[in-house]
Amino acid sequence: METWSLKGELILNCNCTVFCPCVVSLGKHLPTEGHCQAWAGIRIDKGKFGKTDLAGLNVALLLDIPERMARGNWTAALWIDDRSTDAQFKALETILSGKGKGSTNIFSIVVGTYLGAERATVTYENDGEKRRLTVPKKIVGEVQPIAGAKSGEAVVLKNSQYWIAPDVVVAEATQSRLRAFGRVWDFAGRSAEICQIDWKGP
Repeated sequence: METWSLKGELILNCNCTVFCPCVVSLGKHLPTEGHCQAWAGIRIDKGKFGKTDLAGLNVALLLDIPERMARGNWTAALWIDDRSTDAQFKALETILSGKGKGSTNIFSIVVGTYLGAERATVTYENDGEKRRLTVPKKIVGEVQPIAGAKSGEAVVLKNSQYWIAPDVVVAEATQSRLRAFGRVWDFAGRSAEICQIDWKGP
């Protein structure tokens, strides 16, 4: 199995009406709506899968989880940067389906329905504190950190055991629309997070 690594940033917006309780409870607590519906975006700053360089690519994900995250039976889909070569596309699908083991092995355990991976124009933008994710005709999302007591400092959950990253910036969606696989989601004003990822495998 190939050695791999990904470093960069991940944003996620879900249907929870307050900051997602799954982060602290590690998926053992019910989401605020009793189920989790989410989209996520990944900006890869540095990355390798064997000898294949993954730096500079973006990925978007759809996650639909029927109950507590820890109970599994997730539905997932991927949109992989259309600038990717065949080797890069295959590497990213291997990593984000959990088949590459390591930090993302959780997907191989909890995903019961995989809707597949598609090539798409995945745009991930940083504009000051705001982050934007766009997949044409699929996702339009923008998140920003919530205001903290000290101006200019984000509210951060630190040193957690959350699988995505130990430090999580508490955020909210200022725009959120997903139209894909029969799903029509609008989660503006709801929970979001910003994480610096440092994943590796196997």
